[in-house]
Amino acid sequence: MYKCNEARLKESIVMFSRFGATKNGGVTRLSLSAEDVQARDYFYECCRELGLEIRVDDLANMYATLPGKSDLPPIVMGSHLDSVVKGGRFDGVLGILTALEAIKTIKENDIELDVPLTIVNFTNEEGARFEPSMMSSGILSKKFDKQKMMQSTDKDGVTFKQALQKSGYEGDEENRLKEASAYIELHIEQGPVLEAEQIEIGVVEGVLGMVCYEIRIFGESNHAGTTPMKMRNDPLFLANKCITKLIEDLAKVDDELVYTIGRMNVTPNIHTVIPDKVVFTIEARHKQPEKIRKVEEIIHSLPAESGECKIEKEKLWDRDTVHFDSSICNQIEQACHGYGYSSKRLYSGAGHDAQFMASYIPSAMIFVPSIKGKSHCEEEETTFEDCVKGADVLLETVLNLQTKIAMKEAFI
Repeated sequence: MYKCNEARLKESIVMFSRFGATKNGGVTRLSLSAEDVQARDYFYECCRELGLEIRVDDLANMYATLPGKSDLPPIVMGSHLDSVVKGGRFDGVLGILTALEAIKTIKENDIELDVPLTIVNFTNEEGARFEPSMMSSGILSKKFDKQKMMQSTDKDGVTFKQALQKSGYEGDEENRLKEASAYIELHIEQGPVLEAEQIEIGVVEGVLGMVCYEIRIFGESNHAGTTPMKMRNDPLFLANKCITKLIEDLAKVDDELVYTIGRMNVTPNIHTVIPDKVVFTIEARHKQPEKIRKVEEIIHSLPAESGECKIEKEKLWDRDTVHFDSSICNQIEQACHGYGYSSKRLYSGAGHDAQFMASYIPSAMIFVPSIKGKSHCEEEETTFEDCVKGADVLLETVLNLQTKIAMKEAFI
């Protein structure tokens, strides 16, 4: 079994962390920003030096391919280079850099490939500049309409289409990834489970289904000092009661259910005024659809009114659980066993490009531990030792897969 080079991978991670570096060790590299273009340019140069065939599609997705002996559809590895504001050095980019490291290891060991390998950099995975998240993989998988996405606008009024044209990375639609033998995305866990259980590799079986509701409670504004408590119609007091009930009821659904009150707006939000409107969101995630249905039942069990206050419930969006290809998961697990790395099968609570790619390409993911589970923040950290272990598993998985695919044994 081949081993990747930890020092070389560390050097790559450190180098890419310079593009959009923040004062506290993180990165701000919004999609198609100057910083993102710098990272793209360097990624392009890295691929060119390796002799990879590089193409770019109409969404600025970048594909770098190492040919194989056959013209079978490639095995695709990768993730994204963009980040959130003051994000970490590993989220997204690690999937691309471990794929680069895998190909460097293949070339230095003169390994002949039966099936081509492609590294992909998906545009605007984070959705931090242009909503929604996973925009380009969503267009490729026909989840999103391209023309609508082109009009997505950032806080400065710049559309995705304008940023795309300015970036210099607007390629041809014919270059899109239309088919592949497999897609494998390595990512940091972005959660605390692997570290807490001292597990080295996460074998990701899918992405959790979820549902998000907005709850709106209407009351009556009045003076905070002159209105007796018994004569108030305070929606914030009622919101507190609703949230308490939701938390108590959701806690009884299942130990694996996660739920969050993520946004709350109080109007008029003045300390001397009783509010007249409170809006908050409640979202929940679980792999079993019946648990999600139970969540919705609990949300709808809130009354339509209480006293003089009215309560509205609106579903903002939901998604079904995505299950990854079991045969690829098995190959990842076998690679872990071969290296003697401990592994755990789990589902991702966060969204990834892989969940969209899985709709038309056999897909799976590899997780490496996140220290203290931190992500989307400057404190995000993963040891370089864990990073290279992930690269090892990625390398061994694609080498085994390409042999099986060439023998027409994969996915049987």
